[in-house]
Amino acid sequence: MGSSEYTIIELSQNCQATVIPGGQPMLLQAGEEVVVTQTLGGSVTVQTGMGYLVRISAEDSAALGLSSLLPETVITDQGPFDLDQVLAQLKNVFDPEIPINVVDLGLIYLCQAEPLPDGTHRVDVRMSMTAPGCGMGDVLKEDARTAIQSVPGVSEIDIELIWDPPWSQDRMSDAARLQLGMY
Repeated sequence: MGSSEYTIIELSQNCQATVIPGGQPMLLQAGEEVVVTQTLGGSVTVQTGMGYLVRISAEDSAALGLSSLLPETVITDQGPFDLDQVLAQLKNVFDPEIPINVVDLGLIYLCQAEPLPDGTHRVDVRMSMTAPGCGMGDVLKEDARTAIQSVPGVSEIDIELIWDPPWSQDRMSDAARLQLGMY
């Protein structure tokens, strides 16, 4: 769904959501109309009739009837560990307000792996948010954890939110800048 294409949907059932950017839970009611603004990375961002911007997880998207629009998570369970696969999976984690993945947005400050004695790997990620007051940090951390778990050879994951140095637009990839029209 492109950023200029919005769809109005009436919820078929009650639906859990997370308010953006505060991170508070919200229950949307069956019959409520919402405007879909983004369907990326397995979640849906909608605007409610009261003007709230909220994120609906893939698990709760049945209320929208959009499960066919959500990408299927590709879980690879074969092959050796590859840190590039970790970064590729992190590119499936999207900011709920900005239609850019967390890697190209520059929110991943560190992504490294350490081999463990059993032949698996521990992956350490340090990431930030676009603003220190963003309440979506825990949500995006869990999205990142879920994405990394699908990489073969990963047995431990440590994800930490950091605020120093503060995120700035300078951290964005050229592709992200181009997509947002910042050139």
